[in-house]
Amino acid sequence: MNVRYRVELSHAERCELTTLLSGGQHAARKLKRAQILLAADAGTGDEHIAATLMVSGSTIYRTKRRFVEANLEGALSEEPRPGAACKLSGKEQALLVATACSKPPAGRARWTLELLAGALIKLTEHEGLSRETVRRRLAETDLKPWRRDMWCIPKVDGEYVARMEDVLDLYAEAPDPSQPVVCFDESPSQLIGEVRQPIPAKPGQPGRYDCEYRRNGTVNLFVFLDAHRPWRRVKVTDRRTSQDFAHCMRDLVDIHYPTASVIRVVLDNLSTHSAGALYDAFPAYEAHRLLKRLEFHHTPKHASWLNRVEIEIGVLRSQCLDRRIADKDQLISEIAAWEQQRNADRAQINWRFTTGKAREKLLRAYPVKES
Repeated sequence: MNVRYRVELSHAERCELTTLLSGGQHAARKLKRAQILLAADAGTGDEHIAATLMVSGSTIYRTKRRFVEANLEGALSEEPRPGAACKLSGKEQALLVATACSKPPAGRARWTLELLAGALIKLTEHEGLSRETVRRRLAETDLKPWRRDMWCIPKVDGEYVARMEDVLDLYAEAPDPSQPVVCFDESPSQLIGEVRQPIPAKPGQPGRYDCEYRRNGTVNLFVFLDAHRPWRRVKVTDRRTSQDFAHCMRDLVDIHYPTASVIRVVLDNLSTHSAGALYDAFPAYEAHRLLKRLEFHHTPKHASWLNRVEIEIGVLRSQCLDRRIADKDQLISEIAAWEQQRNADRAQINWRFTTGKAREKLLRAYPVKES
């Protein structure tokens, strides 16, 4: 018998469903049921609801029935599904999570699903436990014990915060040609040549290259990036000593920004990034002349992400260097072409992290909390 259920929402229920659909993370099926209830309350027919929301008539029927026979929460939530009961109790699931978070057995680098199943059999009264049962229980807690991410764990103190806000304040300033802000860093690059000639691509067949390669040494890339205008410069050198750093700073003063009164340079805490490097490389009067027009701003230790040039180096690697380049001359030529095109396109990094956002998002990391 075809029983029809009429949906009549109260004002409070209507507001609750509207709020549910306006934002937040919810299951797709729950959002679909909310849309069905609102449409049915507005007097829309089942056929039109099915065509508009792309749901079946049985889904509409069940949702309306559960609303009338139960309540709004019953209509939005999942019905109990048939099947075997969960093999692990709540206590056993907690034991599984604690085991997965502990050190793996001696001789093993990490926990696997099989190892966890075997460990749980020893710790409980289960005679057997499948790897799929373990996988599903771990998935519920979003736990993957076989995975480890390398992460930089900085020491956040007053010095960290001071340097971070100093750099962020530089980025937030209005562009001033007389006091430019230049982000600077270096990155090594390998020179890799082909042993056998690659086969170019053809219609229906991708290009192919031999897995064997020839290593021709390494070079260093010094990268400059203007924080306020679309300009970058890459200098290729054989090394990255303090002498090389000093010559880069002289290029910055005499070649790239000859009319600037002060050049604010954002750089990391590498030992060569110091004023002393210029005195090691040049006579005292020359080093003094250069330093009068340079102002160093160091990022916090283990916080190189604050240096915009790190993003630019990533773009350089993905757009230009993600291939085999055999020698230094070819590398210089390819980087120069990339640099010229990117400057011509007026490409800039859309930096949005500010001092205000740092205080909001990293409040717990600040040594003294805001009142």
